[in-house]
Amino acid sequence: MTAAPVPHPVDTRLPWHRLLVFGIQHVLIMYTGCVTVPLVFGAAAGLDARTIALLISADLLVAGIVTVVQSLGLGRFAGARLPIITGATFVAMSPMILIAKQYGLPAVYGSMLVGGVVGLALAWPFAAIVRFFPPLVSGTVLTVVGISLIGVAGGLVVGSDPKSASYAAPSHIALAAAVLVIALLCTVLGRGVWSQLGVLIALIAGVLISLPMGLMKLDGVAGTAWLGAPRVFHFGAPQFPITAVVAMSIVMAVVFAESTASMLAIGEITGKSLTRGDLARGLAGDGLSAVLAGVFGSFIDTIFNQNVGAVAQTRVYSRYVTAVSGAILIVLGLVPRFGALVAAVPQPVIGGVGLVLFATITVIGVDTLRKAELQDRVNLSIVAVAIGVGLVPVLTPGMFGRFPSSAQILLNSGISLAALTAFVLNILFNHTKLGEIARGALESPDGAVQPQALTHSDMPSANS
Repeated sequence: MTAAPVPHPVDTRLPWHRLLVFGIQHVLIMYTGCVTVPLVFGAAAGLDARTIALLISADLLVAGIVTVVQSLGLGRFAGARLPIITGATFVAMSPMILIAKQYGLPAVYGSMLVGGVVGLALAWPFAAIVRFFPPLVSGTVLTVVGISLIGVAGGLVVGSDPKSASYAAPSHIALAAAVLVIALLCTVLGRGVWSQLGVLIALIAGVLISLPMGLMKLDGVAGTAWLGAPRVFHFGAPQFPITAVVAMSIVMAVVFAESTASMLAIGEITGKSLTRGDLARGLAGDGLSAVLAGVFGSFIDTIFNQNVGAVAQTRVYSRYVTAVSGAILIVLGLVPRFGALVAAVPQPVIGGVGLVLFATITVIGVDTLRKAELQDRVNLSIVAVAIGVGLVPVLTPGMFGRFPSSAQILLNSGISLAALTAFVLNILFNHTKLGEIARGALESPDGAVQPQALTHSDMPSANS
C-alpha cells in the first residue's frame, strides 16, 4: 500500500492547543506595531479618543480578515497560502495625514479604496516585473519611511501645540525616554518571547508610569460598547480627489515591493518554492486590504517582518497557526471597548514606542541596501539622489508651499518621492543602454573601470 505523501511544513496541521498558543504569540508580537498606526494617524489628524478607538477596531478587523486570507487563500483570487501575519503599514502614513489635512477623511478613504482596486488590477502584472524592485529600490524606500516617521514620533512626545503649557514638558520627554529604555533592555537582554515582546512590555510599563502623572484619560472608555462591528463609510461618502488617488496608488506600489520581499524571505525560510501565482495572490491580498480599509475606515496592510522573524526563530512554519492569529484579531476588532482602552494610551508613551519602531524600519532599510551593490558608483548615486529627494520635504517643511495644493500631496510625501525617484532611476541606469554609457564614463584612461561596472546579469534579481 502506498504511503500518503508527507505535507510540506507550511501545510502541516498542528494540534489545536499548539495552534492556539503559537497563534497568540504571533498576535502579541505584531499587536503594538499594528495599533500604533491608528494611534499615530489619529493623533496627527486631530481625532478624538472615541474616533481613534473606532480606527483601532477597524484596523484589527481588517488585519485579521487579510491574515486569514493570506494564510488559507481565497480560491485563485487572493492569498499566498503562507504563514503570513498582516497589519497596518507605516508606508501610507504620511500621504494619509497630508490628504486628511487637505481634503478631509472622506478623501483619505476614497483614495484608499481606489488604490486598492488599482492594486487588485496590478497584482499579476506586478508579480511579473518584480525584478524592477530590487534591494536598491526597496531599501531606499524603507530608509526614507523610517527617517520620515521619526519626526512624527517626536511630535507625539512634545505635543502638537507650541502654545500649550504641556508642550515639550520635561516629564513627558522623561516618560518617552523611559519607554524607549525599557524597550531596549527587554529586546537586548530578554530571551525568547521576552525579547520579541520588548516593545509591548515597554508600552504597558509606560502606561503604568503615566497613571500617577494623570496622563491616562479613561473618560471615553466607559461609554463605549463591548461588542460591535465597524460601520461602513463611517466618515461619510468617499471622495476621490485625483491627486490623492494618485498618491495612494503609488503607496500601493511601494507596499507591493515591500510585501514581495517579505514573501520571498518566507519562501526561503520555509523552503517553499513560490510561483508567480503565489506572489500575485499575495499582492492581491494587499489590494484587498486597501479596499476593505476604504470601506471600514482602516489602513492598508502589509506583511509584518517581525512575524517573519518569528517564523524563522520558532521554526513553526504552519500557515494554520497564522490563520488562528487572524481569527483572534477579528475577535479583538469586534470589541470596541478594547479599542477605546488602547486609544487612551498617552501620546508620549506612543511616541517613545514609535521611536523604536520607526528607527527599526530605518535600520531594516539600511540593511536591505547592503545587498544593492553600492560599490558601483551608479547604484550609489541612485540611492543618494532618491534619499535626498525623499527627505527634502521632511527636513525642509514648506519647501513646496507655493505649489498648487493638489500637487503638494505628492511633493510633500517624501516616501512617494523617494519611491518614484529610485524606481525610475533604477530602470534608466540598470535596465537600459544609459547604464552602460554611465558606467563607461567611469573608465580610467587605461580602460579599467573604477570600480568594476555591473552588467545586466549582475543586477539583483527577484530572489536576491
